This record gives sequence, C-alpha cells and structure tokens, in this order.
Amino acid sequence: MAVLSDPVSDFLTRFKNASRARNEQFRAPFSKIKAEIARILTEEGYIWGYELDSTGKFPQLVVKVKYVESVPALTDLKRLSKPGRRHYVAVDEIPRVLNGMGITILSTSRGLMTGHAARRAKLGGELIAKVW
Repeated sequence: MAVLSDPVSDFLTRFKNASRARNEQFRAPFSKIKAEIARILTEEGYIWGYELDSTGKFPQLVVKVKYVESVPALTDLKRLSKPGRRHYVAVDEIPRVLNGMGITILSTSRGLMTGHAARRAKLGGELIAKVW
C-alpha cells in the first residue's frame, strides 16, 4: 500500500473514477474529513449514501454512487486546495460553480460546508473542491 500525501484528493479521485466506470460503490480509507465530504455529497445529491465498514484491520468508508437513468449524478470535480498550495478565500470571494449548478466545498472554522452555506453564515475558509 502506497503512502499518500493527499488523502482527500485520493478520495475524490476514487469517487470520480467509480462514477465514470459505472461502479455501484467504492471504498476508501476512513477519516473524519472524508466522512464529512461524503455527508455533504449525500446532502447535495451526488451520492446515495455512505457507511463505515470497520470489519477489517482499518476502517473504510463505503460510498454508494448515485445514477439518474444510468447517467452519473457527478459530471466532474476539481480539487482546489492542495497540501503544497493551500487556497483560502474570504466570504465575498467564494466561487460559484456553473452559475449555481454545482457546489464548492469549504473548510471553515465551523467545519466543512458548501459555499452556499458559508456565504449564508458569512464565513470564509479553505477551498477544498468544486463539484458539478
């Protein structure tokens, strides 16, 4: 097993690959931030749901990919902030994705939230990803 320098990017890449390969679900090593990203993706309708599988040596997230009439709900996603280059924004600089058709995921002082929720709460933070 390889050592990952960016586990969030690995999780998002697994999600994108699973939806493009038309897989029903995918597995990723568990972490709190990945579980929060999966929670946001569930609330926004990009995945059906997720669960924690702790039967093995290390816990894993099992994510069920959502399809609408055999078309993935996820069109694409992009990781914005990376370990070598963090991208922070103020509340008035939070980008809109496809004129409101997609979401941005931010890490704020109140936890992970969508760009829309961060604007409503008047919070800036670190841009994690854009999903559409």
